Amino acid sequence: MFTEKSLLPLKKSLIRHLLLTESSDSKMNILFMSELFHPHGGGAELATYLYAKLLSEAGFNIKVITNKFVADSEISKNQNWSIHRLNLFRATRSLKYSTLQRVDVLLSSFMRKTMRWADLVYIPRFWFSAIPLARAIGKPVLVHIHDYIPVCPIAVLRNFSSGSMCNPSSQRCSPKCIYIHEREQGKSKREVLSSTLMNSLVGRNLSRLIELSDSVICVSNAQAAVITGKLPALRRKIQVVYNPLPYLSQTEIISDDFGYIGGPGRLKGFHTLCLAIDRVKNKRIKVRAAGFGNPSGHIDCEPKHRLVLHERLTGQPFEEFWKQIRALIVPSICCEPLPYAVAEAMLRGRILIASDVGGIPEQTVGCKGAFLVKPQDYDQLAETVDFVSNMEREKVIDLGLGNREVFIQRFNNESIVKSFIDICERLI
Repeated sequence: MFTEKSLLPLKKSLIRHLLLTESSDSKMNILFMSELFHPHGGGAELATYLYAKLLSEAGFNIKVITNKFVADSEISKNQNWSIHRLNLFRATRSLKYSTLQRVDVLLSSFMRKTMRWADLVYIPRFWFSAIPLARAIGKPVLVHIHDYIPVCPIAVLRNFSSGSMCNPSSQRCSPKCIYIHEREQGKSKREVLSSTLMNSLVGRNLSRLIELSDSVICVSNAQAAVITGKLPALRRKIQVVYNPLPYLSQTEIISDDFGYIGGPGRLKGFHTLCLAIDRVKNKRIKVRAAGFGNPSGHIDCEPKHRLVLHERLTGQPFEEFWKQIRALIVPSICCEPLPYAVAEAMLRGRILIASDVGGIPEQTVGCKGAFLVKPQDYDQLAETVDFVSNMEREKVIDLGLGNREVFIQRFNNESIVKSFIDICERLI
């Protein structure tokens, strides 16, 4: 949903400072190893893309190794960064294990040569099998965690057996929990059994590879607390750096609908949203829901006349979507570490109604136009929607602009990238 044009650039003062303090010949070489790279993937891949772009603008030399899809070119170059796309896998369902199986790629002369070029190896997703090789070559490794993969094989920290969020103090995921999760993904019986086995045997031990890294970045304090609570061995390595932000200007409000951009996924709370809509007393409200592959297909949600489905929107259609809504609803039922949907609502100048989970409370500190509700509490969600729907348009605009102002003061790319660079410099 974000585009390259929406990238928030570094302040020129920081770029000049970085370029003056080090000569171009001594600039750090950073190797990004990411299975997917924006526009493929989701929020984690967007953050990876933003880091690559912003660091290259600051004079760092960036090489990205990622998967090649049909329409992609093998190599793309832009200023100080290049993207090298390899044929790593065909599907994305077993993303965590696709690169683990490609030992041939890791041991290739190209990979060894590229690692020797790098001053630092950066792993923002699941390519943890590269950590031992990088260490063997003598290169420091920085791992970036965007979910809960070190402590949860399915990465979402949700107990699918009980239908509730995991207790941070509980032990590892049970095979039953993993099986139910895999079955809900619409996979065949064979795929479910295979994936359950892989997650139970291999996924539970990915933390051992992560512990071999030199440093680990978490995207929120809430996420870091959960991971260090279960893995004390990572406590001394973990540092929190918020994800960089795209540039998004405040968008005018021309209608009074509500918005949702999580698609049909249960973890994003679509089912909760449907139950809440049915309980909203204001019968005039409509919810515009984006992220649906087939908006005209059957959606089990009543009353349907209150729901307007959209496909995955980009560009001008997405701009028009934001103009139609006075508030964004983020009814997640899992502990999202730092969702970009919340950031976009703040930057667009919108009221936010979101679940009080994960890093969301951390993102919305001081934002008077952010209303947090208990996850899966559709009655409280309905009451909050009613409350916001009854506000005058002027009040809605004021609260939205207040959200934007507070959010921009607390989160800015200059401090975020500087924190990232400080970590890199300490490792080399």
